[in-house]
Amino acid sequence: MNGQNTARSWMDFLHYPLGERKSKPRDHGLTMVIDKGMGLGETRDLLAVSAKYIDIIKLGFGTSAFYSPEILAEKIDIIRTEEIDIYPGGTFLEVAVLQNKLPEYLKHAKDLGFSAIEVSDGTITMTPEVREKIIQMAAGLGLRVFTEVGKKEESETTFINELLELALKDLECGAYKVILEGRESGTSVGLFDASGDIVENDLKELMEGIGDPKVIIWETPQKKQQQDMILKFGCDVNLGNILPHEVIALEALRVGLRADTLKSVCPNE
Repeated sequence: MNGQNTARSWMDFLHYPLGERKSKPRDHGLTMVIDKGMGLGETRDLLAVSAKYIDIIKLGFGTSAFYSPEILAEKIDIIRTEEIDIYPGGTFLEVAVLQNKLPEYLKHAKDLGFSAIEVSDGTITMTPEVREKIIQMAAGLGLRVFTEVGKKEESETTFINELLELALKDLECGAYKVILEGRESGTSVGLFDASGDIVENDLKELMEGIGDPKVIIWETPQKKQQQDMILKFGCDVNLGNILPHEVIALEALRVGLRADTLKSVCPNE
């Protein structure tokens, strides 16, 4: 085997068709990974290959409860070493709110080493006053605050004007980014219809009110949703609910190293 040129990168002589990505630490072009129970070995393997492409790791729903405190603290530490924010899922916070244990929840998250928190009411009902209080409490502890808008059940559809009002209020209260609910399925939730396609009129209305797409993290579990958002907003759009084994595939999609986005810059026949 000739190893003479093995240290040379492909991108020393090629370029990304959709342009260069912002490097870390970055304020937009964020990739949020949903971790549904990876062990320490899996986590280390993921970071060895993909750390430079990941900005946020969410320990989905209430999975944080099932790690021993020692393993959870170690997992958080190795993730934060790679300049990656990590937080427990919003559903877990909703449980704390229901059980009147919010101060204890936030303090324990901080003590464990979590760098951020997600504030959501995807399942429970939360008043604007309580939501604002949580954002301010978490920020006061030095936690980066991500909020989520949208309900998880199809029967609890929230109108776009309500999502917009809530998102703007969250940002005003100190949220770093607002996550638009997409769940793990990406169907019949948020801006997605039953087929997982974007409802274009809803997207247009939302963006007219928000103005800057950089403040939104779009939960896009499906490849076609990721592709659509990249083609609409560019390679540095914020995307969330990405599965760990799909991080590299998403990065290829972002920069035009997959046919799905490469064809957007190919000359017409």
